[in-house]
Amino acid sequence: MDADILIPISFFLFLAAVILVPGYLRSKEKERLHETLRVAYEKGQPVPPEMIEALQSNRLRPQPDRDLRRGIVLLCVAAAMVVFGLMLNQISETEGHALWPIVGGAAFPGFIGVGYIAFWLASRRKTA
Repeated sequence: MDADILIPISFFLFLAAVILVPGYLRSKEKERLHETLRVAYEKGQPVPPEMIEALQSNRLRPQPDRDLRRGIVLLCVAAAMVVFGLMLNQISETEGHALWPIVGGAAFPGFIGVGYIAFWLASRRKTA
């Protein structure tokens, strides 16, 4: 296969794996917990409240600082991309060709991070 095709395909496969694999593993863990609860219930054993708590989804329980954490992580990713672009610009022979595309790519996680921090600030003002 030609490298011009292989590199973008591998990038998108990596991106899909990073997004899909954690959700798949989380669902498998919940399946195992559910099966354990079912077997315990069928045998008449008492079910510990910790197991029921573990089965409840994190998405249903509000976590007030989740948006702040995500925003800070995304801003750090954007900053790392900008630093990478600056370093690549310093070592490349084509002055300026590497910096601006990478900075443009860094704008995506950066602005999403700013949005998460804005959501966090708005939720703090509602609860205060």
